[in-house]
Amino acid sequence: MAVSHKVDYSKTRQRMVDEQIASRGVTDIRVLNAMNKVPRHLFVEEALHGQAYNDYPLPIGEKQTISQPYMVALMTEALELKGDERVLEIGTGSGYQAAILAELAEWVYSIERIRSLANKARKILFELHCYNIEIRVSDGTHGWKENAPFQAITVTAGAPEIPQTLLDQLAMGGRLVVPVGNAFSQTLVRFIRTKGGFKRENMGGCHFVKLIGKYGWQEE
Repeated sequence: MAVSHKVDYSKTRQRMVDEQIASRGVTDIRVLNAMNKVPRHLFVEEALHGQAYNDYPLPIGEKQTISQPYMVALMTEALELKGDERVLEIGTGSGYQAAILAELAEWVYSIERIRSLANKARKILFELHCYNIEIRVSDGTHGWKENAPFQAITVTAGAPEIPQTLLDQLAMGGRLVVPVGNAFSQTLVRFIRTKGGFKRENMGGCHFVKLIGKYGWQEE
């Protein structure tokens, strides 16, 4: 899919940031700027371009979705990125979250278990000149041990419990954001690694597709 800029969505994107994200309490200016810059519509099929900036997830094929814009912004803000971090993302999906992270961190390592989605994401990200992202096709619940530790880890699928593998790959002071719960509803949780252990913070309810893998849900 060639990147198309036939329609100018800049005003629609600004409205998304103002009405869906900033108005709900996301205040990190770097996150707001990234959400205002990355062309979300290019990460969905052309028939869905007109819906790309609305306040809900959209299908991207393979029974997967691109997350609601507010949820992307909320999870990104919770990582507290300053610009020099190595970030691990579990669940590349469309590549949109990776593109947001690439605006805010030094390097993004993203894992996707479905090859067709990974290939599509790579193509779009390359065409958008997002060169500080590496995508691997693998079971994301194992993490990416050879590039650990990570200052930030985000999981874009719901886990039945926290994979210990990901906690182990979190740097001291690092933040892990992950939806935890059953197949129908989860709680968004942030873990911060401290010298005394992991500090857990609940950030509210959410609903994501299942995190499939050895340390997640088993494939049906």
